[in-house]
Amino acid sequence: MAGRREPAEGPADDLSLHELIDGPTEVLPEETLAAVRRPGPSGHDLSVEETHDLSGAADEVTRDLAGHAATGARERVELPRMPAAGALYRRALLGALPGLGGGRRSADVPAVELSVAGAAVDRAHLADYDRVCGFRLTDQLPATYPHVMGFPLALRLMTAPEFPIPLTGVVHVGNRITVHRPVSADETLDFRAYAEHLRPHDRGRQVDVVLVGSVDGEEVWRGVSTYLGRERTPGGERRRDPGERPAAPAGSARWRVEPRVGTDYARVSGDHNPIHTSRLGARLFGFPRPIAHGMWSKARCLAALENRLPDAYTVEVAFKLPVPLPGTVSFARLPDGGFALHDLRGRPHLVGLVR
Repeated sequence: MAGRREPAEGPADDLSLHELIDGPTEVLPEETLAAVRRPGPSGHDLSVEETHDLSGAADEVTRDLAGHAATGARERVELPRMPAAGALYRRALLGALPGLGGGRRSADVPAVELSVAGAAVDRAHLADYDRVCGFRLTDQLPATYPHVMGFPLALRLMTAPEFPIPLTGVVHVGNRITVHRPVSADETLDFRAYAEHLRPHDRGRQVDVVLVGSVDGEEVWRGVSTYLGRERTPGGERRRDPGERPAAPAGSARWRVEPRVGTDYARVSGDHNPIHTSRLGARLFGFPRPIAHGMWSKARCLAALENRLPDAYTVEVAFKLPVPLPGTVSFARLPDGGFALHDLRGRPHLVGLVR
């Protein structure tokens, strides 16, 4: 694998794993887009109002990945530090506006692998994350925490103009995490991220974004996030008969999910997508109010299973109906390592399996 170092930078269906039970969508009228472009009374762009972007690096440079179509071995590009997520989201939002977009997307994933070495754990941040997601305060990293540590690297990959699916409007439909061994807060991780398996879907296209965490050259953690980019497909979308949905399992706990979950998780994860933190941001994508991050839902379920998890395991989830904020959900532990999250009407938000 070739490598080089980059200069320093400034209702619903019941669908199977890796499929989406999607919320409503709508064509945005021109007056709505115009309102988003106009600054609000505070002088901020209303499309990112209330997102609490703490990156403080608006001038982060995002290098185009032109010339790296997926034609062979991936080229490794070493970054000097983790990118600033806030600047990447701003770039994605601007690129989604008419007349400001990046033009035609690539037909395949870029043949690059981004890497950052020496990512240390901030113990205060880890404790904050544990509190937001319901984990016990320990020096062992929850399975979902390396995803947060390396998320800006994956985001950098996904906001490149050559990435085949635009970030704005993409839907996180599945996530698989493999923990090879417990990882302690005093260990330093090296991360690398790449995309693979771009494939058609009856609602558009799906792609896997892989994030790998290593300690001293040994892979200790791997996450694979599956994203759906909705596109018009010939013949339209096939709707399933709601009668096919199995009955919801009996819940072992009910959780009230307050609106602050969106902003709290955005703060600790760096995922400031306004669909989770702003009513206007949610309405722009067809939801009446903000929705919880899928990875918060997964983390909250793992926190409920924390005493039952082995040292090494794989946990896979499919994200189905989004969790509205505020809302009440029912958690169920299933036989053979399964678990699920439903609303009070029995409709699924998440189904998962630990193995």
